[in-house]
Amino acid sequence: MVVVPHSLLSLFELDEQTPTAPIATPAIPDAPPLAHLGRIVADSTDRVAWLRARSQGITATDVAKLATEKSVHNAAREKINGSGFGGNPYTDHGRAREPEIAAWVLANYGIEPSTSLFHAADQRRHLATPDGLGLAGNGVFELAEIKTTSKPWRSIPRSYLRQIWWQQYVLGADRTLLVWEEHDNFVPRSAVPEFRWIDRDDDQISILVGFADQLIDLLNHQRERERADAPPPYDYGR
Repeated sequence: MVVVPHSLLSLFELDEQTPTAPIATPAIPDAPPLAHLGRIVADSTDRVAWLRARSQGITATDVAKLATEKSVHNAAREKINGSGFGGNPYTDHGRAREPEIAAWVLANYGIEPSTSLFHAADQRRHLATPDGLGLAGNGVFELAEIKTTSKPWRSIPRSYLRQIWWQQYVLGADRTLLVWEEHDNFVPRSAVPEFRWIDRDDDQISILVGFADQLIDLLNHQRERERADAPPPYDYGR
């Protein structure tokens, strides 16, 4: 889960207006297993294993930053060197509020909380950890993504749309319920969070996959350079 800091990222206008009240989606009893369940890589409840698995691939958090060729190179440097970010009061608040918001999503939309890290069907290094998974009554595969923010949103930050589209691609989902809770000095401003459905956009997904594959190529090239520069093993037999 990513938390919005004091300054918002770039904004992307959507024409759809936020609904005034949620409409409950009934749970599907004995729903058949979906293909993504065979693509679980790790679980965030085991944070060490989850972070290790994420470091081996391209996650939704990585893809959120991929908008230009320059950003791909910046992301490669960050993947190699680390970001140095270890959290702050805003991320701590987001982690504390996520279970409460996830319970609201489950009660109103039947989307179950999820902590699993998945890989894409055709590329094991394309990874995502959505906040929720659900199957609607009409068979539509749905995700949930949960955010907290200290600032009101005039529109959905573009970086979050990239995260959502990437998750839809990795999981094979049709749409995502984006839910965000605004807080004032870490006190929620409303008992009901704001929310909006984000539909799958295959054109945007294609762009993101291209950027992610460029990032993988850069990481592979750096790894090959490190191997080439490494000294040969010492031969103790001599």
